[in-house]
Amino acid sequence: NFVGADYSQGIVFIMENNRIVWQHKAPESNDIWVLPNGNLLFSTGKGVLEITRQNDTIFHYTSESPIFACQRLKNGNTFIGECNAGRLLEVSPDGNIVSDICILPEGVSDGTFAFMRNARKLDNGHYLVAHYGDECVKVVWQVRIPGGPHSVIRLPDGHTLVAVADKTQNPRIVELDKQGKTVWEISNKDIPGKPLKFLGGMQYFLDGRLLFTNWVGHVNPEQRNHLFLVDREKNILCTVENRE
Repeated sequence: NFVGADYSQGIVFIMENNRIVWQHKAPESNDIWVLPNGNLLFSTGKGVLEITRQNDTIFHYTSESPIFACQRLKNGNTFIGECNAGRLLEVSPDGNIVSDICILPEGVSDGTFAFMRNARKLDNGHYLVAHYGDECVKVVWQVRIPGGPHSVIRLPDGHTLVAVADKTQNPRIVELDKQGKTVWEISNKDIPGKPLKFLGGMQYFLDGRLLFTNWVGHVNPEQRNHLFLVDREKNILCTVENRE
């Protein structure tokens, strides 16, 4: 069972036994979390919502900028990444902005739609940001990632996973060590049929398995593999393909 954000159809959903059992309208949604209390936190194009499974709104934030990243923090606040505005926000449960950091280059007022995608606030207070247009990932260091980095995850050992899109026609996931050196990678070179198109969201499991999404919106192939579950040896453990 899993939850997902369907950017193309403009919904978020819960799937159980290969069947959608709940869904909610969410235009251009890109990020979603199941919170410990069972509520869902997700982006909605130019906003962020937390709702119950009975569709009651618990938290909401609206913006003039596209939003690709949201995250519930341990202190109860919500981290939000505003793309064009280049703002890394921390918003209290009552909707007040308690922290506002702008990471746009000096003299730039609009980073445009390609400025950043997923971002995360780390426990040490640092931020991990995928700069899609600039093709790099930034934290306290910066590393070039050709192809359009879309999502980033900090692993327990301090390494960083990056999901890469299709700007160079080489969609892949790379694992970087603390110095920014690639120590692991999975791409179409490792999978028969070259099914990877545009790698977006990811979820890492402590046993080393990795679940990642494969958006096919830019190429729209007849056969669509939307989700892959792989292990460290790059074995494909499970996929979610076309469904009626």
